[in-house]
Parts: sequence; C-alpha cells; structure tokens
Amino acid sequence: QAQLVESGGGLVQAGGSLRLSCAASGLPFSAYAMDWFRQAPGKEREFVAAVSMNGRSTYYTDSVKGRFTISRDNAKNTAYLQMNSLKSEDTGVYYCAAAARYGATTRRDINYWGQGTQVTVSS
Repeated sequence: QAQLVESGGGLVQAGGSLRLSCAASGLPFSAYAMDWFRQAPGKEREFVAAVSMNGRSTYYTDSVKGRFTISRDNAKNTAYLQMNSLKSEDTGVYYCAAAARYGATTRRDINYWGQGTQVTVSS
C-alpha cells in the first residue's frame, strides 16, 4: 500500500527557512512525479511545486518562485521542499503528493497524498 509521510514542518519567523521531507513507500517512486500542495485555514488546497520523475524538471506557482526549491532523491524514495524567505502567507498545512503525470497542478490529477505537515510563519 502506497504511503507518503511528510516531516519538517513547524513554527518559524518571517524571513526564516524550513525544509520539508516526504518519505515514500509502497509505490515505484521514480515512476511518479512528486508535488507539494498547501492549504491555508479557510482556503482551498493549492498547488505549490512539482518535480519530474527524474528530478531534472521543476515547476512552481508564481508566489513561491525564487524562494522555494523542490527536489527528490530517488535512491532514498524521498522528495524535499526547501522553503526560504518565508512569509506569513505561506502558513498552512503542506501536503506531499504523487502524480502519474508531471505537470499535475490540481487535486484530481493526484494519485496519492500524504497526511500533511503544519507550517506556521509568524510575522
């Protein structure tokens, strides 16, 4: 059974950094693109970033470009999201997701979800 487990969330001051990790098991990791989504209180879950199956291509929503970096290590079955220059509007629950197609940016395109990790940025 496929499982995605996020870690690395927490409380950080504005301008600070966090690194999220997503450990995958029970699925052929290198066959899936990996995405990060987030959901702020009272808002819809939104796409943040995606990395292709081989890690060579990445895609970001405009609001995080230049601040966030997505990556993956297929040998460790793990995806990462490095978040720098954090802002209060980055606060939310961050979800790791696996998609059979690179470029998936909507919930209906996702095959597997993690349980989420809370990121809180204080101003």
